Amino acid sequence: MARTSVRQMWKAKLEGKLTAKSWPDAPTLQRPAFQGRVLGIDPSLRGTGLALIEFVPGRPAVLLRCVTVRMAAKLSMAHCLGEIHRAVAAFVTEFDPVHVALEQTIFVQNFQTAQILGAARGAAIAAAALQQKEIFEYAPLRVKLAVVGQGRASKDQMARTVMAMLGHGRTLAFDEADAAGVALCHALTWRG
Repeated sequence: MARTSVRQMWKAKLEGKLTAKSWPDAPTLQRPAFQGRVLGIDPSLRGTGLALIEFVPGRPAVLLRCVTVRMAAKLSMAHCLGEIHRAVAAFVTEFDPVHVALEQTIFVQNFQTAQILGAARGAAIAAAALQQKEIFEYAPLRVKLAVVGQGRASKDQMARTVMAMLGHGRTLAFDEADAAGVALCHALTWRG
């Protein structure tokens, strides 16, 4: 029997081609594939990635829109947080995602960096929460495991894998690829 990689199985699952009978030693109960739009967010004060992906069982996932909210270094933190909030609110209003998925804060040694990342996450979460969206958070390690199949994958590996899974032609910026990765992780691991 040919060996199938975890990434290939996740891709097949996302496309609706993987059934309980095709998965080796699968339990008899199978949960339904995720269906709907997910807004993935990779929060950062100067470069927040946003990616909206639509999931329809039996079809490949479709990247509807992605953007990096870039902020110049000269802008104040308050201004940047306002722009992150505005961008997330605009995505949620325009596209009405079923869920919003964010990357959790990674461990950082610098206290000030942790505060800034937390503030950026807070602005994004508040924008989605004010519009009554369910919000899910995933550790970077979990995202990389779900999408790439390796928890220590590089940003370049993540971007290439996301583009391959979505059949996307243009190269995504790292922040956008990370946001798309969070949305893919949510759809692949979500338990409804």
